[in-house]
Amino acid sequence: MSQERPVASPCVYVCTLDDADICLGCQRSAAEITRWGLMDNAERRDVLARCEERAREQGVLI
Repeated sequence: MSQERPVASPCVYVCTLDDADICLGCQRSAAEITRWGLMDNAERRDVLARCEERAREQGVLI
């Protein structure tokens, strides 16, 4: 049985938090960034979905 590879971090090395503690580069919250290394792939995918929604709300993602 092959083990699933870890979901990669969405970090783009633009590490600046806005007033709501959301990274302007990857759209993760400070808490999500801090916990990323402890998350399993299901949690990481949930975070990525939230990041995509945040990006859409900010007009960063089309």
